[in-house]
Amino acid sequence: MENRHSSCTTMLVGKKASLDGTVMAARNDDTFLPITPQRYVVYPAYHQHENQVHSYLNHFVGDRPADGYRYQAVPNVDVKHEGVYDENGFNEKNVAMSATESVYANERVLAFDPLVTETGLNEDVIVAMTLPFINSAKEGVQYLGQLVAKYGSAEGNGVIFADKDSVWYMEIVTGHHWVAQRIPDDCYALTGNRVAIQNVDFNDSENFLWSDGIQEFVAAHHLNPDRDTWNFRRIFGTADVFDQHYNTPRQWYGHQLFNPELKFEPEDFDLPFVMKSDRLIALEDVEYYLSSHYQNTVFDPLGHLGTEEEKKRYRPISLNRTQNSHVLQIDASQPEHAQTVMWMTFGGVPTFTPYLPLFGNADEADARMRQTPMQMDLDNPSFYWLFNELAMLVESHHADFAQDDLDYLKNLRQYFHAWVAETAAKTAGKEAKEASAILNAAQKEMLDKVEHDTKALIAKLITAGVNLSKLTFKMDVNL
Repeated sequence: MENRHSSCTTMLVGKKASLDGTVMAARNDDTFLPITPQRYVVYPAYHQHENQVHSYLNHFVGDRPADGYRYQAVPNVDVKHEGVYDENGFNEKNVAMSATESVYANERVLAFDPLVTETGLNEDVIVAMTLPFINSAKEGVQYLGQLVAKYGSAEGNGVIFADKDSVWYMEIVTGHHWVAQRIPDDCYALTGNRVAIQNVDFNDSENFLWSDGIQEFVAAHHLNPDRDTWNFRRIFGTADVFDQHYNTPRQWYGHQLFNPELKFEPEDFDLPFVMKSDRLIALEDVEYYLSSHYQNTVFDPLGHLGTEEEKKRYRPISLNRTQNSHVLQIDASQPEHAQTVMWMTFGGVPTFTPYLPLFGNADEADARMRQTPMQMDLDNPSFYWLFNELAMLVESHHADFAQDDLDYLKNLRQYFHAWVAETAAKTAGKEAKEASAILNAAQKEMLDKVEHDTKALIAKLITAGVNLSKLTFKMDVNL
């Protein structure tokens, strides 16, 4: 089975590490091609209806329980050729899931527990098989672990679960073995396509979970290179030149942002997964990291500091292949039905486009998010294509258009903060159905403003761009 989603970047923030006491679970969903249209949907809850899920990308068939919760998702449009890939969202119980961060095991461990490529659980169906049936982040790990034991895994996947109290990161690395770690409340964590989890404490089931028999598996096949520690990354992961240029620099740059006094190297195989920051981390910090491209270093493809070789040495975090970038934020201080917000931009490049605040308990998806055509249609008000249009314009004349784009993003962020607070307050004391109606109506108004402001900026940039044409000529009056 071809792994189409071969590159993503993840950041996780505990509630005592964040500026406002929220839990944040964030990831860039980077696809195989620059254009892989996605749409935002809300799947309804169902009851007394046992059903099956079939993968479009292998022969997996999974049984689902008779009852499932409502949940958000961001699937592909062309499911027949690209698979479903629901990717990220909240369920109605305020539990977040983001899946997956592609990870790769080494040949030693795969020799003794190969991936179940033909019939195993894969990214195409992993959200649909899990998110509708869990009530907490830890339960998500346990539930998915049972699925892996039953069906096997078709690929290496890192999976995020979060609730108002915790965020867990689970790495499924072989056909049947995995480890999960609870991120400490006062820490953040970063990873990008490498096995991330390091030392595992098998005496601490409050902060670590693992597949049955994993210790015996490692011992029986002599897989641990360390004498005194049990380091999941060193046992199961890879460490090659591809990691040094494609994966580790993204983790390095994040640590440079949040711990600038620590002088790590971008090609270091032993960069830490979990760290405390030198400051409290805001939502904007997470968005900045996910939308970054090594700003203020010689490795910035859009910068002026490095040589052409340096600018192309490392794979940036934000790409034109980033179809969906999201921050799943949970704020326990808000009314119950407004505690979850999925901040998401899709289509375009996250560097240039806004993260829209989508409440987890809004039970309707706006048509501009839900009805994405396969090709750009100027008569169709699709946000996926609208943001692609904006990103292309800004990047094409970056030096001239960057400031206008930055002003647009800053103004929208200010609006979003006030909008979220005001909207959440309106749901206080409301029952679930009434709260959802309030969120749905407010969300439409918010998207109306985003559409208006985005189209106004696009019109301004196109008008300015006409004056930047190189096909111009000024007659010398002395001729």
